[in-house]
Amino acid sequence: MGKILAIANQKGGVGKTTTSVNLAAGLSILEKKTLLIDLDPQANASSALGFDLDKSKNIYRIFDSSISISEAIIKTNIPNLDIITSNIDLVASEIEMVDLSDREYILKKALNIIKNEYDFIILDCAPSLGLITLNALASSDSVIIPIQCEYFALEGLGKLLNTIKSVQKIHNNDLEIEGLLLTMYDTRLRLSNQVVEEVQKHFGKMVLKTIIQRNVKLGEAPSYGEDIISYDATSRGAKNYLSLANEIIKKNKL
Repeated sequence: MGKILAIANQKGGVGKTTTSVNLAAGLSILEKKTLLIDLDPQANASSALGFDLDKSKNIYRIFDSSISISEAIIKTNIPNLDIITSNIDLVASEIEMVDLSDREYILKKALNIIKNEYDFIILDCAPSLGLITLNALASSDSVIIPIQCEYFALEGLGKLLNTIKSVQKIHNNDLEIEGLLLTMYDTRLRLSNQVVEEVQKHFGKMVLKTIIQRNVKLGEAPSYGEDIISYDATSRGAKNYLSLANEIIKKNKL
């Protein structure tokens, strides 16, 4: 039975999409059958893997019930990795779902159909706490929260943790926090080290052991439509994300 992992933080620019794409690629390379679902209308995860924004097959079509989830799945060039792409139309879903009953569970119902076909399903959430992100949290087993090692790192984290608590209470009793993931770490900066210390002191075992270091190659890879491991397997970014994939596999005993 597949483990569904949401990558969420309502704060933008913390490395959600970078983490979603490269964790999914890392899990696939470690021979775990993985599905990446792009839930951001900006569709950055889709374009990062070289996919055009297809109007006929994407996550919006699942939310508006015009295709089944199985029809939306596309194979990538990476062995063991499939994707469901996004599209700007997804913006409309927030409005279109408002009057639907069980609107928080549309994604969950769809995922139940294919959950057993994958070891991991990675949900790349938009930088907001809207209805699409609520759908992601309601259907996930756990959530990874990326936190950048910068000045406003913990800003908004309390709000997100409160949202997760209310989702646990109302929509998904089984939702767990997989871990806080420190991203954009720069060994040369005192501030980066202070943020790491502060987050580890406040959250202890909730913090994942792997830290994602700032890496030029991580920024370059999406412009070539590739994950970091395909783009440059020897880079620090590739090593960090393979380490994260290993940590997640061990943590889940899969």
